[in-house]
Amino acid sequence: MRIDGVAVAGVGMVRFGKHTDRRGTDLARDAGLAALYDAGMTLVDVDEAFVGYIEPASLLGIKAMKELGLTGLPVTHVENASATGLVAFREAAWAVASGRAEVAMALGFDKMTDMARRGGSGRGAGRDRIDSTILPAAYFALWAQRRMHDHRTRPEHFAAIAAKNWNHGALCPWSHRRPDHHVTAEEVLASQMIAEPLTAMMACPADDGAACVIVASVERVRATQPGRRLVRPVASALQSETYAPGHTFLGPVVGPATMTRATALAAYDDAGLGPDDIDLALCHDAFANEELEYYELLGFCPEGEGERLVEEGATALGGRMPFNTDGGLIARGHPGGPTGLAMVHEVVQQLRGDAGERQVAGARTALAHLVGGGSVCTVSLFRAD
Repeated sequence: MRIDGVAVAGVGMVRFGKHTDRRGTDLARDAGLAALYDAGMTLVDVDEAFVGYIEPASLLGIKAMKELGLTGLPVTHVENASATGLVAFREAAWAVASGRAEVAMALGFDKMTDMARRGGSGRGAGRDRIDSTILPAAYFALWAQRRMHDHRTRPEHFAAIAAKNWNHGALCPWSHRRPDHHVTAEEVLASQMIAEPLTAMMACPADDGAACVIVASVERVRATQPGRRLVRPVASALQSETYAPGHTFLGPVVGPATMTRATALAAYDDAGLGPDDIDLALCHDAFANEELEYYELLGFCPEGEGERLVEEGATALGGRMPFNTDGGLIARGHPGGPTGLAMVHEVVQQLRGDAGERQVAGARTALAHLVGGGSVCTVSLFRAD
């Protein structure tokens, strides 16, 4: 889907972490108010809202919006597992691009710490069914083992990616994990093993948070913020997995790897851009080996050459293709619903030139990618004027 005539008016975020003494709707309110302030608007200006959360409860989207005010605007609940926030953003951008709204809000929040406490069995239901649950750690560990078999990848490659993201997170005020020292691959490898070859420091934390993005027509944003660099979404692709002869049902985690490749290609085609045009990327890195796979699946290097990018430091800040500049899911955190909107928050900071110590020099284009259980994949592309 090509997106025309839309710009980001404002972004806001509550630092991801363990907010045990706060309700999810409180976090949502604070992120929403921050985004409205950044946009120079109030809720009265918003024509439509899309609220994303994973927590299995009804009415939360409406409750969150009531924290911001009662203006009668239409509110739609969006849920697409880990991809929820980026899909909510897509819907808000499309509402403006279609002309039915001049200003739209995408708001995401979740409290993974609450859901973890409620817990239950981790083995999943229907283990003899073709689509039965496999725990994410186990699934991604199997994917890592396959990579090691096919490409002679070493655990050190995964550890280097994780260390990079921890160190990026140290530079981001909104990151859950902000280490007070330079994290090394050796430190990552020495942390607790959770599913071989993946250690605890290669995995995202269970945390809480909220993020919000306000989008509006280009004309409205230019009139409201005349001195600010304009950041525009230019394309968004959303796909679910596609059947092909020999298709393997991998369970409701992320679907086949081809899903990311196909979704990225659709986004590039709609935007008239390619991987060589992208200045920075944010991808789903709930586990470090994912990022390595997505270097290739998103088209930034040929198959089997992702390890070379790691060894060269190409995807670290200062490298030629920085990935997960805010620490990604591993360091910034992954509360679920707001994760994709936190990605957009980072994209906007970078393309405005407001990212401080983690600023990518000359950044004008960016990519945000997420996969979600079910399985779905979404890719959004952005450009700064």
